[in-house]
Parts: sequence; C-alpha cells; structure tokens
Amino acid sequence: MMAASLLRRDKKATAAHLKTDLNRTDNGSGVRQLQELLDAVLNPEKPAADTEALDWCKCLIAGGEGFEEFCKTVRSYDNATLCGLVWTANFVAYRCRTCGISPCMSLCAECFNNGDHTGHDFNMFRSQAGGACDCGDGNVMRETGFCRRHRLRTGENIPSIPRDLLLMSEMVLPRFILCIIQYLRDGYTEPDTSTERDLQKVLQQLEPQISFLEELTKMGGAMRTVLTKILTNQQTFKELSMGQEENVYAKKNYDKYLSALKNSGLVTVEEKAQGATADLTVGAEGGAGAIVLLGTTAPGSPDESNKEEDQDAGLSVGQRKRVKLSSSTKDPFIIESLKHKCFLEELLFWTIKYEFPQKMVTFLLNMLPDQDYKITFTKTFVQHYAFIMKTLMKSHESDTMSNRIVHISVQLFSNEELARHVTDECHLLDIMVTVLLYMMESCLIKSELQDEENSRHVVVNCSEALLKNNTYWPLVSDFINILSHQSVAKKFLEDHSLLMLWMSFVSFFQGMNLNKRELSEHVEFESQTYYAAFAAELEACAQPMWGLLTHCKVKETQEYTKTVVRYCLETLQIWFDTIGFIDEPAPNQVTFHLPLHRYYAMFLSKAVKCQGLDLDSLLPDQEMLMKIMVHPLQIQASLSEIHSNMWVRNGLQIKGQAMTYVQSHFCNSMIDPDIYLLQVCASRLDPDYFISSVFERFKVVDLLTMASQHQNAVLDSEQERPMLEGALTFLVILTSLRIHLGMTDDEILRAEMVSQLCMNDRTHSALLDLIPENPNPKSGIVPGSCSFEEMLSAVADFKAPVFEPGGSMQQGMYTPKAEVWEKEFDPIMVVLRTVYRRDVQSAMDRYSAFLKQAGMHTGNPWPPYKERTHLHPCYKGLTKLLHCKTLHIVIFTLLYKIWMDHQNMSEHVLCMVMYLIELGLDNQLQDNKEDEVRNEPCIEEHCHDSWFPGTNLLSNLHHVINFVRVRVPETAPEVKREAPPSTSTEASSYGQNSRRLTGNWRENLREAQVFSLVAERRRKFQEIINRSSTEAAQVVRPKSSSTRWVPPGTPPQLVTEILEIRESMLSLLIKLHQKLSGKQNSLSASWLDDMDTSRHAHGDGITAIERILTKAAARSCQIKRSILDICGKVSPPVPPKKNSPSDKKAMDKEERRQRARERQQKLLAEFASRQKSFMETAMDVEPPDGDAAMDLGASEVMESEVLYDCVICGQSGPSTEDRPTGLVVLLQASSVLGHRCKSSEAKKLPTTDDEHIYAADTCGVAHDVRLTLMQRFFKDSSCLQSVSIGWDGGVYVQTCGHTLHIDCHKSYMESLRNDQVLQGFSVDKGEFTCPLCRQFANSVLPCRPGRGTEAITWHTPTNKKTCVLVKEVEDLQENMGRFPTESNLSKEMELVIKDIKNTTQKKYMDYGKNPGSPDNDFLFMYSVARTNLELELVHRGGNLCSGGAISAAKRSCLNQLFHVLAMHMRLYSIDSAYNPWTKLTQVTQSKEADGFEEESPEVPMLFRDVPSLLIIFVLTMPQPLRKEHFSCVVKMLYNLQFAQALAALSSKFSPEERQAWGTSGALKKNAANAEKSSEAVLSHVISELSKDKSVYDVNTEETSMLISSVWSPQSIEFSLQQFCLPYLRLSCLLQHHLYGDPLTGCPEDEEFSSLAVCLGLLPSAPQPSSMVHSASCLTWAVNAFDLVTQWCTEVTGLRKMQTEQSVTLLVQEPLWASPRLLQLPDNYNIIFQYYHRKACTACKKVPKDPALCLVCGAFVCLKGVCCKQQGICECVLHSQHCGAATGIFLLINASVIIIIRGHRFCLWGSVYLDAHGEEDRDLRRGKPLFLCEERYRVLEQQWVSHTFDHINKRWGPHYNGL
Repeated sequence: MMAASLLRRDKKATAAHLKTDLNRTDNGSGVRQLQELLDAVLNPEKPAADTEALDWCKCLIAGGEGFEEFCKTVRSYDNATLCGLVWTANFVAYRCRTCGISPCMSLCAECFNNGDHTGHDFNMFRSQAGGACDCGDGNVMRETGFCRRHRLRTGENIPSIPRDLLLMSEMVLPRFILCIIQYLRDGYTEPDTSTERDLQKVLQQLEPQISFLEELTKMGGAMRTVLTKILTNQQTFKELSMGQEENVYAKKNYDKYLSALKNSGLVTVEEKAQGATADLTVGAEGGAGAIVLLGTTAPGSPDESNKEEDQDAGLSVGQRKRVKLSSSTKDPFIIESLKHKCFLEELLFWTIKYEFPQKMVTFLLNMLPDQDYKITFTKTFVQHYAFIMKTLMKSHESDTMSNRIVHISVQLFSNEELARHVTDECHLLDIMVTVLLYMMESCLIKSELQDEENSRHVVVNCSEALLKNNTYWPLVSDFINILSHQSVAKKFLEDHSLLMLWMSFVSFFQGMNLNKRELSEHVEFESQTYYAAFAAELEACAQPMWGLLTHCKVKETQEYTKTVVRYCLETLQIWFDTIGFIDEPAPNQVTFHLPLHRYYAMFLSKAVKCQGLDLDSLLPDQEMLMKIMVHPLQIQASLSEIHSNMWVRNGLQIKGQAMTYVQSHFCNSMIDPDIYLLQVCASRLDPDYFISSVFERFKVVDLLTMASQHQNAVLDSEQERPMLEGALTFLVILTSLRIHLGMTDDEILRAEMVSQLCMNDRTHSALLDLIPENPNPKSGIVPGSCSFEEMLSAVADFKAPVFEPGGSMQQGMYTPKAEVWEKEFDPIMVVLRTVYRRDVQSAMDRYSAFLKQAGMHTGNPWPPYKERTHLHPCYKGLTKLLHCKTLHIVIFTLLYKIWMDHQNMSEHVLCMVMYLIELGLDNQLQDNKEDEVRNEPCIEEHCHDSWFPGTNLLSNLHHVINFVRVRVPETAPEVKREAPPSTSTEASSYGQNSRRLTGNWRENLREAQVFSLVAERRRKFQEIINRSSTEAAQVVRPKSSSTRWVPPGTPPQLVTEILEIRESMLSLLIKLHQKLSGKQNSLSASWLDDMDTSRHAHGDGITAIERILTKAAARSCQIKRSILDICGKVSPPVPPKKNSPSDKKAMDKEERRQRARERQQKLLAEFASRQKSFMETAMDVEPPDGDAAMDLGASEVMESEVLYDCVICGQSGPSTEDRPTGLVVLLQASSVLGHRCKSSEAKKLPTTDDEHIYAADTCGVAHDVRLTLMQRFFKDSSCLQSVSIGWDGGVYVQTCGHTLHIDCHKSYMESLRNDQVLQGFSVDKGEFTCPLCRQFANSVLPCRPGRGTEAITWHTPTNKKTCVLVKEVEDLQENMGRFPTESNLSKEMELVIKDIKNTTQKKYMDYGKNPGSPDNDFLFMYSVARTNLELELVHRGGNLCSGGAISAAKRSCLNQLFHVLAMHMRLYSIDSAYNPWTKLTQVTQSKEADGFEEESPEVPMLFRDVPSLLIIFVLTMPQPLRKEHFSCVVKMLYNLQFAQALAALSSKFSPEERQAWGTSGALKKNAANAEKSSEAVLSHVISELSKDKSVYDVNTEETSMLISSVWSPQSIEFSLQQFCLPYLRLSCLLQHHLYGDPLTGCPEDEEFSSLAVCLGLLPSAPQPSSMVHSASCLTWAVNAFDLVTQWCTEVTGLRKMQTEQSVTLLVQEPLWASPRLLQLPDNYNIIFQYYHRKACTACKKVPKDPALCLVCGAFVCLKGVCCKQQGICECVLHSQHCGAATGIFLLINASVIIIIRGHRFCLWGSVYLDAHGEEDRDLRRGKPLFLCEERYRVLEQQWVSHTFDHINKRWGPHYNGL
C-alpha cells in the first residue's frame, strides 16, 4: 500500500511532496495518494483522542511549511470587514445605544476602545448567554461607531489569494469534517439519565478537533471562504456522507444517523411522500398542525415512526383546545426541508442532539462574518427550529441550553434584512407561533374560573417546569426580536390566520393561576407559582404586544389595529362562552392574568391616540362591554380586599401578587390597561349601572344607608372601612387618571417621575428602574434618552453623595423641587404606583414637611387636589360618572354618616368624597345651561320617585332631601319604642335633627326616598340584555349574591323606618366645616365675598370644604344664595349665657391639657439633664489633672484615689488589688506604621505593564534591613535593645473610655457565650461589645490602684544639679523595685500581656537569633509602647502642633498600658555592665580588646535608636517615676540624639565641605560655651570619625550624587532640628501621658522650641525654630567632647564591619510621612481593563474574581482555590502578610471594596461612583465610574485610625475562604 509507506515518512516532507504533485496539471496521482493517505489517517474507527490524525492534518494543510507560519500567511490575505469576535458567557462587552440600530448590538472591548464613543449613552455589561462583536456590520450599528480597524473597508486593498495556498485545505478539510461527523454519529445514544455522561465524554474526546476548526475560522476571510464552500457544498456531502459501497463501517455509521433522525421525529423525504396525501387541515386533537410540524407523520399515514415520542402528547388530549392550522400547504414544506443536504445541516443537527456544546456553537458563530455562510446557516437554523425547541423541552440542562440557543439566534435575527428573508422563504413566523403553541400545549389544564364543572377553557399550568424554569424564553425572545423589525411585524399583522393562532396562544394565559379565597383555615402550602405566571404574561404576551404596538403608530397602519381589535373581541367572546360566563363573576375568585383584555385595551388606546381612529367604531355592543368590565373590576376590588386582610388565609403569596401587579416592570402591561379598559367601559355604559357595580363588587352596598346600624352579609365590620375607602379611591383614580385618556408621552413621564420622587428621594438608577418603560421593552432606547434627563432636571434637584456622622455612605439622590411639591404632587398617581402602602404615607409625610417648611400649612394636610389635563374627546362620557344620581346619593349618604359619626367612617372617606365632588364641579357636562334654568324653582312635590331631580351635580348640591326610608335592625336606635303619640315629636331626637315622626308618618311616606343600589343595577342590566338579545329567558337565572345565606345566630330582623333628614349636600358640607373647625359659626354669612382662592390649594379638610363651596358658588348663583342662606340659618346670633356651661367645659379641658403638657416638658428636661451628666461621666475616664491642687503647696495635698464607674453594675469606686477595674479595649495588630514612606505623595497604582510599586522604601522594610544588618555584626541581646519592632504587626490598643470591674466583665462574657443570638463577633476569641456604647472590643486593661495622674510631690522640681540626678537615676536602675505580690490585679495584668501577645502573629514577635529568649520578649514589650505612641502621633497629624485638642487623647489608654507593660518588664533586669545609661553619662576607660575578640561587640551608641532607649529606661525603672528623673533621662538621651544627628549630617558632606566645617568648628572648641555650640561639636565629630578606620572613606562618586547644594549654617541647623524632632515629639507625648502635662499648641515653625521648653531642655518661652539653636538644648553630665569621642571610637573601632555598612547605620532617617493608600486613577475603566484580564502572579491563570490590595498594590485571587495555602485563600493570606490581618481589597469585577479584619470581613462600599453619584456594585449597569475623592479619604482615614471595627456594622466570618 502506498499510504502505508507515506505514513512512515516525515510528515512535513510528505506534505510538501504531495503539494507539488497536486499543483501539476495532471494531478490525478497526487489526488489518489492524498485520498489514500487520508483514508488511513482519518480513520474514524481509531479512538478520537489519538492526536496523530490532527498533526497530519495540520502538516498537510500547511503543505510542508510550519503550521504557525501558514496561519500568518493566510491571515495576511484576510479581507473581512466585520469583527465577528465570538464570546461566551461572562465575557465583558459594551453596548452603545447612540450607535446601535438593533437593541442587541454589542462590541468587544477592543473595538469599543478603538472607536470614538465620547458623550454617547453606552454601558459595559457581562454577557449572559454569549454574543459576538458587531463592529463593521452596518445592519446592526451606525458606521460612525465602527472602530479604526473596521471603518476602513479593508477588503479593497488586500491582494487576492494565490490559488495554491489553500489548495491542500480544500482537499483535506472535507474529509476532516466528515471524520468529526462520523465520530458524532458513533458516539450518540438516545439520552436517558445514564447516557448523559457518555455524550459529555464523546465531546471531551473531540475537543482538539473542534478547537482546530475554531482555529481555522480565526485565520480570517480567506480560510472562512474555503470552509463555507465545504460546509455548504451539496455534492461533497452526497459523495462522502453515506460512504462508499465497500466500506461497511461507513454504511453502519450512516444508518446510525438515519435512526437518530427518525427518533427525533424528523422525517426523511421518502416517508414524507406517503404522509403528505392525508388531509392536514383535519383538526386532529392536540393541534395537528403543531405536531405535524414537529415531525409526527399525519394521522392517516402508515408509518407511525414516532410512537414513544408522542406518548406525552396523548395523555391530556381530552382537555386540549383544538388548534386549526392556517393552511395545509406550508406543512409539507416545513417537513421536507429537514432532509440534510450538506455538512452544515448535519453539523447543526448534531450540535442540537448534543445539546449545543460550547465549542461547536463558537465554531458555527465564528463563521458568520462570511455572508454566504450567514444566509445558508440562518436558513438551516430556521429549518431545525422546531427540533431545537423540542430538544430544549426535554433537556435536563435547559438553562445552559437556552443561553446557547439565544447566543446563536440573536446573531441571526437581529439583522432585519436576514430576518425578512427567512420570514419570506422559510415561513419563520409560522414556525415560531406554531412551536410556541405546541410548547404550551404540553402543559395545559382545565380552567376553574367561573363555572368549574362546565368550563371548557384550558389554561397553562404555572407549576409545570416549562413555565417555572422559563424554558420558553429563548423562543419568546427570538419572537420579540424578529417582531422588532417593521417589515416582519407587518407581515405578521397582515396574516390573519397567524393572528388567530396567536390569539389562541394568548388565551392559554387568560385566567391562569386562579386564586380562591380561603375562608375557613390557612392554606397549608403556599405555592409560589405566581412568579411563573407573571413572568409568562409579561414575556410571552405583553412584550410581543409592545413589539407590535411600536409598528402601529401612524394613520397608515389603521387596518392592522382594526384587525387585532377584531380578533381580540372574537377571542374574548369565545372565552366568555367557554368559561360559561353570563353576568356575575364567581365569588371569592380572582386571577390577575387577563392578557386578552389588555391586548384589546392597548390597541384601543393606540388607535385613538396615534392613529386617529374613532373609538366607537372599535367598541362592541353594551352587553359585551358589561362582560368585559367584570374581570378587571374584580381585580381592583380584590386588591382592596387583599389590603383589607380578607385574603390573609391564602398566605403571603397573595400579597406578593397584588404587589407584582402594580410593580414598575408590570404596571404598564397590567394595571394601566385594566384601568383604561374600565374607563372606556365607564364612558360608554350607563353611569348608574357602573357606579352600583363598583359598590357591589367592593361589597359595601349594605354600608351605604342612612341608618346608624346595618348588617353586612359579606364583610366583617373591621373590613368595611378599608373596603369603602378602597371603592372611593378606585372611583377617584378612575375619574381622574389620564394616562391613556389624552396625556402626551412627556406629560406621562413627568407624572411618573414626580410620583416616584414624592414617595422617596431616589437614585438615578432606581428612578430609571421605577419608571415603567412605555414602548417596546426591547428598544431600550427610551429610558436613557435625553428627554428623561431633561425631565429629571426640570422636576428634581440633585443631592450630592454625603457622609453621615455614623460613617454610613449616601449615594447621589434626586429630590423633588419645591414648585413640584406645590403644584404637581399628585396623591392619586402615588396611590396607583405604590407597591407598599407605607410609601403613600411616606409621600404624605414629606408633603406635610414641605408645607411646614414653606410656611403654607402647619397641621396635618389633606392630599392636595390636582387639576387634570383635558380629556380626549372620545372619552368625554367618563364625566357622566360624576353626574349621576347614584353617585350623588352615595355622596349624600356618606356626608350624612360622617356628620352623624356613624361607625366605620374615616377622614380618608371624607377626603375621597370631597375629591369626587370637586372632580364633578371641575368636569361639567356640556348641557348644564338649561339644567340651571329648569331646576331654578326647585319644588319638592316632583320628587316622589327619586332622590334628586336631575343628574347635574351643581343642581343636586343644593337639593334638600327631607325624608328617607331605611331598613334597620330592630335593635337600632331609630326604631320606635311605643312612645305615647303626644310626646312623639320631642321624645326621640337622635343626633342634631333627625327626628322620627310617629303621628302622621303616612303622609311623609310618599316623600321618603328609598335607595337600593343592587336593584338599580339588576334593572339596568336586564334592560340592556332584553334590548340586545331575543332569548332573554336564558339569562335570567337565580342570582348568587342577593339570595343571602342566614347564619345560625340569626341577627335581628330588618324593619323599615322613616328618617327625617331635611339636609342638602351643601348644608351637610357647611355643618362638617363647623365640626372640623370646632366652632359653632365657622362660616359667617359674608365669608364668600372675601374669599381668596389662591390660598386654598394646600391645607386640611376645612380648606377643602371652603374650596369646594367657593368653586360651587362661582359656578352657580343659585348655590351662592343657598350657601348664604344656610350660613345665616346655621349660626344665628346666640345669647352668650347659653354657651357658658359648654364653653367652661371646653376651657377646663384646654387648661388641663396645657398643664399636662407643661408637666411632660419638665419631666423630659430633667431626664435630658440626667442623661447628659451620665454621658459626661461615662466619657471622662481620664482622671482629672491635679492642677487645682497645685496652689495648696506640696505638703497639704491629700492623695485622692481615682474613682471608676463600672458600666455593668453601675457602682463607682477605686480599682483595688483584689477587685481591679479595667478599661474596655480593642487590641489589634497593625502594620499601618510599616507602610509609611519618605515622601508624602501616595504611590500610584500600576495600570500598565511598565509601572511597578517598590516596597523597599517603606518604614517597615527599612527597619528590618537595619536590624538584620546589626545582627550580622553585633551581640544579639544588645541589638534587640537598640531598635524597635512593631512597625509591621505591632499591637495597637484603643479604648472607648468605659470601665468595668473585671469580675463583672467575666460574668458578662459568660452571658454572651450562652446567648443564642447570632452575633457579628466571636465570643470564644474574647470579643464583645462595650455594654454601654456597643463599641467592639476584645480585652480589658486593668487600671493600677492609686492616685491621680501622678501625685504632685512627684511633679515638683527640686533644683538638684544634673550630676546628682544622673546618679539617682543610676541607683534607681540598680534597685529594680519590689517584685509585685501575687494578687488578682497582677494575674489580670499577666492575662492582658498574654492577650497582647496573641493579638499579633508569631513572626512579628521573634526577631532574635534564638527564638523565645527573654531578650525577644523584652523587645516586643517595649515596642508595644513605641507602636502606640507613634500611632497616636500619626493620628495627631504627625506632629504636636495642634496641642491637646484631639479626641484621641480623651480616650487614650497609654497611661494604663504603660503600667501594665512596666509591671511585666520588671521581670527582666538589665545587666549593669551593659547598661546604656553608663555610656550616656560616664566616660569609661576603654577595655582592652584582647579578651573580647571572639564575641560580637555591643551596638555602638551612635547606632542605637534613641526613642527606644527612652522607653526602655522609663519602663524598667521603679514606678511611679519622679518627673525630675524622667526629665534627666530625656536630657541625657537628647545629647546622644544630637550627636547622631551631627554624625549623620557629616556623612552627607562632600570631603571639601567636611574639611571646611572641621577647621572652622575647631576654632570654637575653646570658647566658653563650646559644649553648646553645634559647630564645635560637629567639627569634633568629623575629626573623631575620620580617625583610625575612617567612616568617610566610602566611594565618593556615589555620595557626590546626593550633594546638590552647599550647606549653610541655617540649613545645617534646620536639618539637625528635623533629625531630633521625632524624639522630642515622642518624649513630650510620653510626658503628657505619664504626668498629665498639657500639650500646648503652636505654629509649625515653633514646634521644636515649644517641645524643648515643654521638656525642660530650654528655659524660656518658645520662639520660632529659626531663632533657636538645637545645640542650646544640650545638657552634658560630663565633658561633652570626651563623651563624643567615646561614642565615635565605638564606631571607628569596629574591625569586621565595612565602612559602607557603618554609614548605612549612621545615616538613619527618623522622619516618615503619614501612611497613605495607593493613588487610584480617576476613571475606573483604566483599572478594570488592565486587571480583569491580568493573570495571577501565583497560579498564572486569569482569576475569576481578581482583587487588588489598596495598601501595596498586590494582585490576588479572591476565593481562588488555585492560590490556597494550608486551606487559607489568597486574600486572607495577603491580609496577614501585608497588614497583620487587616486587608483592604478592591474587587475588580464588582468595583466594591472589602475589608478583612482578622477572622471577619465586611463590604465597605465603593469609592467609584457614576455621573449621578451612585455606586455600581458588580458593575451591573456598566456606566462609566469615577473616583470619589471624599470616600477614598474616609477609607484611608479609617485605615490609619484603625476604626474599621467601629464604623462598619455588617461583619461576618470569612472562614479563610476569601
């Protein structure tokens, strides 16, 4: 075999040889050789995992050159003008609404950043399902948005490709693709649970092959063209697909493919021929159409290949609604096209079978930039559409599959041209609608709405997985997507059969998720199906509806609207018939889902608003309108019932439904259309009928009686009031809402915005979210449009983000402008839009606050009445509601009941009644002129039959009603008890003047009014029915609601009584005015004349009544007369006597109230003062200074003990040895000091590869280096006393200032331990919160028993000579003081020391060479003191210029801390031989160096850290230390510090300068005060250090670099002072804490001298430092020059040490700038783009959640398993290394900052805000973010001051998982 020999040869050589063969003209042999070779190589019987075949292919395609080279060459011929980059889920992409034509447009980051989008409305987003870059595609986006690369039409200047380059590819690839397909055929088994995994395995093995295909697509246009040819060539497919005759394997393989096809229910052509003969229009049960489409052969056909497949379809056939398919011709076509004719079709088929593997999807999409491919692929996709959806329904992984399907379809259907093309050619719309129907038919159940037994209606079952998991969304989303194209939508609207199908689809959702009110017990299982129901209605019904509506905007599209409306009505009629609806809704049932009603409503609204159609032409007859109105009205009543707690037994979910129904994403598709539909019905139906229906639906008919008592058969009495309020509010909304009745879009937007802002201040994004999007939601262009921004700035003011004192961060908010509150606040709109009832209250509270502030009204205002925009002429009928007798009777009755104080009335009821009256006055009917005339002489005889003469509100207002007949229970006060006739008139006068007449009541009977809403309604309905239908007989059936069931404890019988009323609405209003204002004659007869209407806009009920009366009087003179008349009657001038008793009563009442108020005030004041004094004592822990006692002289001072208050037991007393008191403290490890740098500029965060951060210049590193260097040359114990540690991982102690007994604390901790409540802290670790102020703490620091700060005797100076003091200090050091006795106090102190050691990690304590040595411990202890002093300095701003004015001092616990440390340090004695004190104060004879050669020497004095020595001395000497001794120590150490300053300075000089200063100073040595002259000492230091082994012999080139300027005496003085300042500051602070000396503030330039004076180094008052000489502070105990010589020789005498190293140790820099966090870039995108794709330094992968340390810039993986060490994740690890367990991390993908503190963490918030001052957590909105400097400063300040634990509240444990 030739192939075998080829296989053995070198691949590259073979490939090159074959390529030359094939290039010949007679290439037959070459072709043959290649085919044989491929047969051998690409043998599908070999395992797929064998990569040999792939390597061969690569070599062959490259034709002998390297594959990489080949790729490059091919790429250079890339002629693509589209980007087409494909991405998968979670990829970060951009969307620019300004440049997009399709709402789905998206760009990859590269194209976005290379295009110009400044000022555009764009956002970054994380892809949910994957997508592809549209750059370069003019169909989807405007060309102005293309990036630089795709803007140039690249194709034009690219050379054409040489033929031989891709020759091999054309030969090899068909075989390669076939090979993949054969593997896929082989590996496929019909999925059941066991084989799920096998499919994954097959795919895993094929991974390299598919990736190779993907690589090929990335080579650019040239290669894609080749692939397209191969994939779409039908000839190649025919030749290769079935295999040659002799190849058995190929044959079997092909059979597998056929059986897979068959099982999918896709029919091959041959079988189809038999099936097509059957008549397809037969409405087979279950919707033949849908099933035929999905491949079951038609019912008549012999070959029922699909038995097992359709079992599920057969089960519920009986309940299914018949679906007739539009025409038979389409179906065979749809089926026929499922024969695979090319590789592409079969590849897609397997892609579907394997449930859309990601790699395959990416490959198929990568090919899309090729236009020929795009068209073919789209058609193929559409052909398989039904099959895709069928697979989706069965899939176990429907979520991932959905995403992948949409990933593909959105690329195909967003393009209008393509969508139109496949709609025309492949019947895309028919397929989609039919598949949707088929899908929903799989989960239908019988509807139980209305007539449960006989209902024939079916609805979807919301608890099915299909709906619950939103499985239908890919389909619906595609459908919405193609409907957004005008050409496609028009096709849909023109196709009547499709519309009918669609309506039957919508009717599946009509009445789904029916709720039945539970009446007896609580429902046991609360179903959450309502989520699914609302989502389904919104996505499957409403969104397509909005999509269609966007294309029905102009006159030309009238026909479409008419068609849709017609089909809506037909379908509604069918629905009413199938549910068996006649006239009454079934009681206690409600469904929130009426999509058919809403379709009808929205198309009506559009027709009138945009298309100029006449409303009446689109409306059905009255009977149908009455039916249509029932269900939406039922929903409104149910809302009220739900809020009145009548559905409480149905659980919380029913409340959830009521809220969702009005929620912003749903309201414009649900409640708005419902209300609009009711408005339409109200405007066309008889108003009396409508009003009585409303009250009957709301179940408050029985309440509307004049009687003071009544029975209500359907409501409990506590539900009556809320239901009545609900009914009236609904009527007000109905008559005043204008959203669909004539408002323009801008007015609507404004009203929505105002109502949301009035409820609460809102952020910009919340507002965008809360305002319903009116147009098609897919368009996405509206919310961000400029009109939104303009409107927002017109109605609201921006409140910039601020900080509240507690540290909680506000976002930028918008708040309504004052004039909006004044003129536009619309409570009705607010009620309509509130999801929570509390928001209505919130809006009213804000409104009244505004009125108070503006001085317009102080009491509790009523909701303001707002004038409405004009009604569109079509809806004028709506005003009839306000002018109908029924409503007027209700108003009259309610006014009367309120005036009579009947039960269940409320202010809200009155308010709504007023609102209705006012609406009626403002919306007059047209014909009121003659009304006015006709009713002028109102003669009462005409009024037998009804209450009011006409319907006009104006004339009815002043109509007086005399008698009313009422039905009352026998027990009611109105019923007559046999009163003797004579006294009848006076005997029973109930209320003010409703007298019952007994004697001659027959005559009054004919005048008495009877009112029955229900009867009225029935009568009207009957009339209409009789008018419109001949078979009225069938309608009259027993009415459910009137035949009342009488409960067992039967209430008293009803009897008819007659009441005398003699009131009109006007007189009732005026009496109510009196009642509200509490005055008898509140309206004088003349008040109308001096009315000022302007002040009536805001106020309470009194104002409202006045406003109404004024309006009425202005509109009719008759009313004006009546008002004056009534006012005159009501308030006759009354003689004063009569008034007195009641007045006196009122006076007494008022006086009593006043007194009570005063008493209350007094109590409050007393309480406040107590509280204040308590707070003062609680806070003031620091014992008061002994200043006051000073004057008495030292002898008389009584040593008073300090008293402490225990915040637990409340007792006050001293701290004693056996019952010690302690301070509540928080110990925390801190590395803040270690992060200080020399420069005060913060380091910049690197955002490119060239930028870096170096840590070498930080304080922590510098000190480490210094210590390590010392330990190389000097004795370890001496090294450990010459420096401080604790820069990194030092322990910081802070307190809230409260004290408690230590035994109380223990029992407190015990109780916390037993407390089951989840705390934010861990009690086992000793954490707790201060019992008083709740500040976080974790230890208690015992207070030393004894006196105040230090007793005065210790303060008084004794004027001893320096040398005496020096000797005393030495003796004190020798005498270590008595060792503390064992007591409770000492035990506690030891415990605290243990706590302190446990606070930080081991590595921060062991710096010695032999761990655990006492020297180590000693170093750690005094460093704790140093850390706390240094940190206090940092908190004071780095210097002591501000003096004592700082809160830190108030709560400082340094005094107590020092005593605890000192007590512990007494365990260590300093060997007197090595005591540094001697070296400071005596000139010793240098010991002979012979014996000490081997041992490392001690650290020379000039290398030692002076502040450390100070702290060591103070802590090791017996306590309490006298102040004079402290001052002595300070002075001696200052000498050393000064000498160090000179040495360091001299090493910076150039040799010449050193020479000059040396000689000039030498002359001054002999002067009298030479010891206090810096020049003299300087020259001495220079000469001493130059001796022997000179320190200055360092390489001079390096040092000369440092020297920039010549040193003048001033600059020398300045640098000496700077060098000594840190030491002086620490000494001063220490003195302040030990002796209570005040810290005086001073200007910065006087700091040196003022500190020197404070420490007693300078005698006089402070002067500017430039005047003071640092040398004048020196106080030498022995000859200065001798001492300096001794110190210098220690340095020059070092044998083993190089000079560079000694210089390094000499030149120490004591000055550090305060710690800073990194400086961040202004624009967040800079950080995001660089870091979100950056690979982690540790694991080299791109982390899923990258994070940045803001202290040092480290890049870490949050929660990354890859970087775990010993079970601890990287962020936690880093926080331990970098911040001693405090970490501040910026999460790159979320833009928020998290803080890790020890074992807890919290979300701090974001320092990046968008243009509206809002955070964007998780970058959900993806708007550009900018650094908020104030927030960042606050973060830094909390870090430096260690207050994260106190300020941030929401902490949780991180379990090392971050």
